[in-house]
Amino acid sequence: MGLGDIALNTKKEESYVLINNAKIFDGINEKLIVGNLLIKGGKIAKISTSKIDAPKGAKVIDAGGKFLMPGLSDAHWHVMFAAAPISAANLPDPGLFYADAVAEARRTVLRGFTTVRDMAGSVFGLKVAIDSKAIPGPRIFPSGAFISQTSGHGDFSPAYEKSPTLGGDRGHLEKLGEFTVANGVPEVLAAVRDNLKKGASQIKIGVSGGAISDFDPLDSTQFNDDEIRAAVGAAADWGTYVCSHVYHPRGIKRALKNGVKSIEHGQLADEEAVKLIAKNDAWLSIQAFSSKTLPKGTVIPEKSKPLFEQWEHVVKWAIRDKAKFAYGTDILFSPQFTPYQNKMLTVFADVLSPLEFMRLATSNNAKLFELSGPRNPYKEAKLGVLREGAWADMILVDGDPFKDPNVLSEYEDKFIIIIKDGDIYKNMLA
Repeated sequence: MGLGDIALNTKKEESYVLINNAKIFDGINEKLIVGNLLIKGGKIAKISTSKIDAPKGAKVIDAGGKFLMPGLSDAHWHVMFAAAPISAANLPDPGLFYADAVAEARRTVLRGFTTVRDMAGSVFGLKVAIDSKAIPGPRIFPSGAFISQTSGHGDFSPAYEKSPTLGGDRGHLEKLGEFTVANGVPEVLAAVRDNLKKGASQIKIGVSGGAISDFDPLDSTQFNDDEIRAAVGAAADWGTYVCSHVYHPRGIKRALKNGVKSIEHGQLADEEAVKLIAKNDAWLSIQAFSSKTLPKGTVIPEKSKPLFEQWEHVVKWAIRDKAKFAYGTDILFSPQFTPYQNKMLTVFADVLSPLEFMRLATSNNAKLFELSGPRNPYKEAKLGVLREGAWADMILVDGDPFKDPNVLSEYEDKFIIIIKDGDIYKNMLA
């Protein structure tokens, strides 16, 4: 396998890439365009079924009739946490923690994920480094520190330590900017505004218990109405929205009642909760927690077991009720699972039509990302589609995912070319 040059440091001026003889899926329509695509700088300049003359100095690629599609996106990724074992996150020196994140950013884009919505963590510096092409990685929609109540899903301080609200010290991960514990409206407002100050494109709060946190049972409901409304109002003042970590119906209903627009997870939702997601014009950002998507022999922790094998019927309810839903993975502190990011996408083909499946991690996810409005860091052009004027993020695939969705999980062998922002990150034809 050959890796193409990874662009570093300096944006290429007026560089061109011409891809000839491709079967182009534009991210929306089932009918493929058999033709050619010209990239100028970081955007798509032209798509045509007729010959496109190669500009002077253009890199010309013969796709050989292969399948060209938009780059993939993950609506619930953890840039800082995915590849870091919890032991690395708790070392006195966070150097290894950050090194893991940098290495995983490169691996993420080489799996074909050219955009991610980051759902917790201090990723702002890493995002700048990626966007400036100092290091390879996906586009990032950052949430900043995950905001949790004391004893909530984002409270990783030891039980003997008092809450910061009661005069206790903040935990190690809080001090690194990965989480913020906030209690009451003033603290929630401050936490949201602090994330927005740093460049968050959306805000994430915890409204139910979590699988990896120590002190909150899954069935617990977190943040009261006033606290959630405060977060939503502060985000709205900046033209953006709030996502909530939440699994169960009570938490989903509380979040929606108070203006949350993206329900993260929802595996324990009931039919009424899914109907409310649709009624409130909100999104369900769900993950395929299933033994099908994990390495053989994986032991599922006891606390996580209720969340597994639940996603399919929730997605079927969402389809029935016309609720908007997005694909994400939520891999954190589990480096052994990151290679399965693509597999967590392809299992959606079991419940979606081929076209719905192909839109899911392309144009569909991109619609969710657009909720960040003026805080969208990539609003200059469209994501998730191959059309003139859109960002030049794409994958040349050896195979037809409409006919065999599993080719999208065989990224090492089947992703022949990966392009992000007009730069070639992988080229097996070189």
